[in-house]
Amino acid sequence: MSALYGEVIAEHWRLPRNRGALEAPDVAGEELNPLCGDRVRIELKLEAGRIAEARFRGDACMVAVAAASLLTGMLRGLSLDEAALLSRESLLAALQTPLRPSRLACAALPLQALKAGLALRRSGA
Repeated sequence: MSALYGEVIAEHWRLPRNRGALEAPDVAGEELNPLCGDRVRIELKLEAGRIAEARFRGDACMVAVAAASLLTGMLRGLSLDEAALLSRESLLAALQTPLRPSRLACAALPLQALKAGLALRRSGA
């Protein structure tokens, strides 16, 4: 599999970082890719206005799991405003592997879940 998706994706698939639930998260967002059925939930715990802990869970493909693993690592220490500025391009660059257009939605799913959670928090829901 590593030849198909590269070492970074393969490593984060085999040993995902930050997988699991947080008790009483301050921010939580979940997204579903209706085309393939992937589902990813991102949860954040805040301390002093910064992301102290970030976790993910879900049922997703190799690319989405690797992207969620990388994203949760990238979030630690950021403010919510800084987290909101993370782009699809920065996440794709962290994966270090060019993806086919059909797999771009998989890679972006964790970022969409993060942004959904941030929007919920801003709206007070």
